[in-house]
Amino acid sequence: MKIGGRAQGDPQLIAQLAAASGRGESLVIVHGGGDEVSALQRRLGVEPQFRGGRRVTSVEDLEIVRMILSGATNKRLVAQLLSAGVRAVGLSGEDAGLLKAHVTDPELGRVGGAMTAHTELLTHLWSGGFIPVISPLGRDADDPEGGGLNVNGDDAAAAIAAALGADELLLVADVAGVLDDAGAVIAELDAPAARSLVASGVAKGGMAAKLEAGTLALRGGVRRVRIGDLRAITDAAAGTRLSLSPVSA
Repeated sequence: MKIGGRAQGDPQLIAQLAAASGRGESLVIVHGGGDEVSALQRRLGVEPQFRGGRRVTSVEDLEIVRMILSGATNKRLVAQLLSAGVRAVGLSGEDAGLLKAHVTDPELGRVGGAMTAHTELLTHLWSGGFIPVISPLGRDADDPEGGGLNVNGDDAAAAIAAALGADELLLVADVAGVLDDAGAVIAELDAPAARSLVASGVAKGGMAAKLEAGTLALRGGVRRVRIGDLRAITDAAAGTRLSLSPVSA
């Protein structure tokens, strides 16, 4: 499950996550927090830049990303879950080499793509009854010293879901699902239609990134991908279901 930064501000989030954790299923939570990163950048006199929904990240920006995502955001979310009775453990994608990535677009700076997830630590945590809560950073697979990289949270969740052979990847946003040009939720969406929405500009920015990540997860063997708001955490029918094959009329 990937929880977007804006969705984290909803007062119902922790109760929904606690309900999901109580179902007895193995759960991994990946979180965002981009708005907080942008706010700190601006306080430091740096204007955030994005390309295709992905943050341009200099070496200096990477330290800000670490401070917010692996520090403030991760620990706040873990503390809230612990208070709700959820046995949460906070991690970064850098820990134990969980996420390894490559710099695929030098114009984005210290941003990783083409990720590989190494999930042994996650299965160890599961065996002890813990729920991993992961910030989206990774190690540079092409750097002998393993320098850090900022990675898109949706891409990170997709890579982890594929490596675990997950039954479902749920991408939680601040909207009820993928919206058409009239603002209505699309219940089911196949990969060709998703590409068309992105190409036309109907789906852009963060939603375009979610559609790309969801498609990658399906190609990696994840059985089901949904995009939705908090209701989708406990309602299996909520949100937009993404598939690779064309959806029947």
